[in-house]
Amino acid sequence: MGRNPQSTGHLRPVDLAREHGLSTQAIRNYEEAGALPAAARTPAGYRGYTSLHAGALRAFLALLPGHGHRTATAIMRAVNADAAEEAFRLIDESHALLLDDRRTLRAVENALRDLEPGGTPTARPSGASIGPGGVLVAPGGTFIGPLAEKLGIRPATLRAWERAGLVHPRRDPLTGYRVYDETAVRDARLVHQLRRGGHLLEQIAPLITQVRAAGGLGPLEAALGDWRDRLSARGRAMLAGAAALEAYLRERD
Repeated sequence: MGRNPQSTGHLRPVDLAREHGLSTQAIRNYEEAGALPAAARTPAGYRGYTSLHAGALRAFLALLPGHGHRTATAIMRAVNADAAEEAFRLIDESHALLLDDRRTLRAVENALRDLEPGGTPTARPSGASIGPGGVLVAPGGTFIGPLAEKLGIRPATLRAWERAGLVHPRRDPLTGYRVYDETAVRDARLVHQLRRGGHLLEQIAPLITQVRAAGGLGPLEAALGDWRDRLSARGRAMLAGAAALEAYLRERD
């Protein structure tokens, strides 16, 4: 009967790789990146791993879904360098980012409630006029300056969104200025909130198209549900990663 390599305390790269369905090159790459402690070498130059390396690999792979490759590698590198406080700081930063994402999601959900029928503020004077602060207000909508100011962005940003096809203002026939009606204001607010959530313009475009095609905000509600599910999955993955890392820390101790 062959010996269990783990019982001997010496594992080959293939022994670590096989447990997780990885390649032996991946194991070597993880070691070189610092995610695994440096392996001892045999007189012939072959790597010899131990159960400690197996624990490090399990911790690293458990950290990946919640923290991402770069941060998970940095956490393991710090632990393997006996810099646990640095590892904890990195973990805290990941949790802070997750909290920020949750706050952004809540802001988008609040914006969605604001955009329900009757919730979109628009100015509808009988003709173009001077509003508060000397701002031009267009009939049936609002000009680019007031809208940009309300959103806390630059007019150039609204023009960039227009070029990307995300917002479609009309032109005032008298002045030639852009006029944002209720639909255009809604689209601009949605784009603004989704950009705050970290979405790229090319990711937002299909969603805006779906909202227009459906004639409402149903597709956005579905997207927010998916977003919420991803945040929950990330939170649970962080818990699983923390448990695996704690087990590895105990083994190192």
